[in-house]
Amino acid sequence: MPIKLPADLPAYDVLQREGVMLVSEDEAARQDIRPLRIALLNLMPKKIQTENQFARLIGATPLQIELSLIRMSEHQTRNTAAEHMESFYRPFSEVKTEKFDGLIITGAPIEHLPFQDVTYWEELCDVFEWTQTHVHSTLGVCWGGMAMINYFHDVKKHVLDQKLFGCFRHSNLAPSSPYLRGFSDDCVIPVSRWTEMHQAEIDANIGLNTLLSSEGAGPCLVEDQQHRGLYIFNHFEYDSGTLKQEYDRDIAEGTTINVPMNYYPNDDPSQPPQNRWRSHAHLLYGNWINEIYQTTPFESDLIGV
Repeated sequence: MPIKLPADLPAYDVLQREGVMLVSEDEAARQDIRPLRIALLNLMPKKIQTENQFARLIGATPLQIELSLIRMSEHQTRNTAAEHMESFYRPFSEVKTEKFDGLIITGAPIEHLPFQDVTYWEELCDVFEWTQTHVHSTLGVCWGGMAMINYFHDVKKHVLDQKLFGCFRHSNLAPSSPYLRGFSDDCVIPVSRWTEMHQAEIDANIGLNTLLSSEGAGPCLVEDQQHRGLYIFNHFEYDSGTLKQEYDRDIAEGTTINVPMNYYPNDDPSQPPQNRWRSHAHLLYGNWINEIYQTTPFESDLIGV
């Protein structure tokens, strides 16, 4: 089964060219099936690029997915056309009464700020509380995951002296986890952040289970059964060229930045980067969608009850 997207959403044409199975809203309405309702709370400035990345992963499963795009109610983006936001996004204030099988909360380029200094922090805390009654499973990504684990467990984010930037090898610490079904003993994941979470602080919280971790980049994927959450601090969703775009941007702006580790062949930025994480990215998101499908109530009104 395909992912249901509006036919005029830019991701529709992009994913169709890539061979991802898609269905229009009219076609989906003719199928006698309850699609999984997955919401994307998109906090990234480049909204369309982020939509493409996550839709590509959740649209690769055999299940019909209905993707809803959500934004913070008062925060106005400066990097995406107002027409796009008006056409495809709904503010959180308009979806608070609805229930979703899954929610993805993206990262945001504000990790240098204390959480409480983020302009929409108060509303985001409302989102976190809302997930406990209106969402079956929530996936927090990078800053979004750090914010969630801080809110629910007071695990701190710690500022690094230099940016963790590149492709880091991670160990599979929980091969029996349903979220890591099919994973190798280790895998490569893109990392791009100025902050980190400390494993000792995670371990101090009963109910948190670290599933993936790296010697060079620290804990990566943490399961929070009590709050039906997964927190991933790195970027399986990145396209092949995303780290290159960040590197080229910083070089053009005169920002001091290291060549992303283990990304270019022989660490040579003149060479095309190699994608060594795509298969595990699809495994993780496919496993997450499958786990939602296996456990979410058929009657959506019972989600969170």
